[in-house]
Amino acid sequence: MRLAGTLRALPVMLRVGFADAVAYRAELLVWVLSTTMPLIMLALWSAVARDGPLGRFGQAEFTAYFLATFIVRQVTGSWISWQMNYEIRRGTLSMRLLRPVHPLVAYGVESLGVLPLRVVVSLPVAAIVLAVVGSGMLPRGPGMWALCGAALAGSWLLTFLVSFGIGSLAFYLESSVKVMEVWLALFFVFSGYLVPIELFPPALRTVADALPFRYQIGLPVELLTSAHGWPEALALVGRQWLFVAGAAGAALLVWNGGLKRFAAFGG
Repeated sequence: MRLAGTLRALPVMLRVGFADAVAYRAELLVWVLSTTMPLIMLALWSAVARDGPLGRFGQAEFTAYFLATFIVRQVTGSWISWQMNYEIRRGTLSMRLLRPVHPLVAYGVESLGVLPLRVVVSLPVAAIVLAVVGSGMLPRGPGMWALCGAALAGSWLLTFLVSFGIGSLAFYLESSVKVMEVWLALFFVFSGYLVPIELFPPALRTVADALPFRYQIGLPVELLTSAHGWPEALALVGRQWLFVAGAAGAALLVWNGGLKRFAAFGG
């Protein structure tokens, strides 16, 4: 019954999420402005590459990489941990718990409702990529495009589930925002957001490969810019989805344990 009710509620929830995004479009503008670091890094690395390429990266490759990074960041970002902190502290989470839809699904659908507006922001950047570097760096063949789609979906899910899990830590802490800030600091270093993973020293690259941050943003950017052949791309996407499964299990474990504490204190 709960699954059937959830499926019936999904279209309405998506419309509500989109309406909220339109109503709070100023917040969306702040989000866009706060994610322009790839454009700054593009200017920096393009200046460095003016004297000669770094590995496979010349100016055109840096342009494609960092504009793709901007696009991926727009369509896969999730900030629900801040909302969860607010709702848990204020006790308004209780209203969500009365609804027939699991809060994990509700938060996810609300996040997806914002995507159309983020896509609108990303389309001009995609047009610039095509105009500046052409289609030569784009994936070739339906199989690689399918892997790109799987990597983007995995990136969104991994980012969302991590945010949900860290938000659930607010059941145990006065606020888990600081935990999210630490996660974001590590994300900026190890995800490929500021520096392509390929340019890392070998030892640091090994560390980045073993952490989940690369699979939040670096992997889909690498696939969109044709950095990998089919076998390697397939293996990397498979590894990404293992991280997704692990994040889902950890997030639900933290949520279920925290929910018992919330109920015990009359939340």
